[in-house]
Amino acid sequence: MKKFIALLALVLMSTSTMMYAQETRKEQREAERAKIKAQDQAENMAYYQEAIQALKAQEFVLEANQVIFRNGQNAFVTSNTNFVMVNGTKGTVQIAFNTPYPGPNGIGGITVDGTVSGFQMNMDKRGNVNCNFSIQGIGISAQIFINLTEGNNNATVTVNPNFNSNTLTLSGNLLPLDQSDVFKGRSW
Repeated sequence: MKKFIALLALVLMSTSTMMYAQETRKEQREAERAKIKAQDQAENMAYYQEAIQALKAQEFVLEANQVIFRNGQNAFVTSNTNFVMVNGTKGTVQIAFNTPYPGPNGIGGITVDGTVSGFQMNMDKRGNVNCNFSIQGIGISAQIFINLTEGNNNATVTVNPNFNSNTLTLSGNLLPLDQSDVFKGRSW
């Protein structure tokens, strides 16, 4: 009987030790996840602040990784060939799909340059930034609307042409001009 009680005590002690070790590992995992989440939030907030500064300086590029058409269809695209760029008073809109046909810009799409005017930027209570301006040029006459969400540099830009209703929305990351890695095709 004494052997049985000793064996039972040994089993109970080892079980409680294993449960304590599992709880400790679980707490360590949760602490590690919280640390990684905090680092990601800090990094995203730094990107957000850079994007706001780039908008204020009017030197930015929205590198799109998704194009959404007027009818709601969308296409995933390469971000270094699909973008909206503003450099002071000059603006460029480029859309290029991965097709075997070179297109007017030589890379499967269209590139249009113009002059930026009417630049307006405002921030709502939540920290979301809305920006709008016009680009006028030989190949483009459009209103541009940018929405930057609070806490990161994810943004959407809607290109609304003045002469037709072929509205196009691009979704991607808004970057300062000097951090962008875009490839500009032949423009109109």
